[in-house]
Amino acid sequence: MHTSPRPALTGALAMLGFAANSLLARQAIGSGGVDAATYTLVRLASGAAMLVVLARGPASSVSSWRGGMALFAYAAAFSWSYVRIGAALGALVLFPTVKLALLGWGMARGERPPRRDLLGAAVALTGLVLLTLPRAGRADPAGVALMVLAGVSWAVYTVAGVHAPDATAATTSNFVRASLLAAPLLLVAAPGAATGTGLLLAAVSGAVTSALAYVLWYATVPHLTSTQMGLAQLAVPGLAMLGAVALLGEHLTAGMAVAAGCIFAGVGLALVRR
Repeated sequence: MHTSPRPALTGALAMLGFAANSLLARQAIGSGGVDAATYTLVRLASGAAMLVVLARGPASSVSSWRGGMALFAYAAAFSWSYVRIGAALGALVLFPTVKLALLGWGMARGERPPRRDLLGAAVALTGLVLLTLPRAGRADPAGVALMVLAGVSWAVYTVAGVHAPDATAATTSNFVRASLLAAPLLLVAAPGAATGTGLLLAAVSGAVTSALAYVLWYATVPHLTSTQMGLAQLAVPGLAMLGAVALLGEHLTAGMAVAAGCIFAGVGLALVRR
């Protein structure tokens, strides 16, 4: 399925939002500025609040609970995995999991990805390994398992948006439901230990780089095959790396540049059409 300029734009903006989410979680949770439970709860609640305002009212029943449950499972597993494993290892586990889950879903529906898409996936995955494996660190089994759960949950969330008639309404419904499911996290959250910066980062992640980016993603997925959905998200680690260099002062090495180049080349090979 070919992408038109508008889905290409919404997809690119969504990937930038996803990359920003990775940086925000890294700064908030990785630095100890907020605990995983509080981060998840604030992120989902602030996202729901932003979307209700944009939708000019509470969410209507435009989607099943599947999207909300998948969103909650993804957000919670993603946050808790960051407590146990680093960002590099998390990316190495998360994005191939998403890719494989979406590929399996597509093949079960009869999709057969063309060789060009498979070649692009191979090139992008090679770049991902080159980018993350040298910095992966210790593989904590529980942290890896949580990131696998996050990847599968995100794939389910993505599939739930394929036939959504209204991207904003469906995303609003999902965030409101996910926030309701996250309410019991108040029992295990430690808001008193959270810093103002940590809470602010969680709120920005929810209201801006999650809520808005997820609307853009739901506007994009109906125009993509399952292979392209997974491939598009492989660009996120490369974008996050560039963001870390630009905003967090990380040093860009030749190896990182080559790895990012492979990622973007592979994604472009599969998604850019004549």
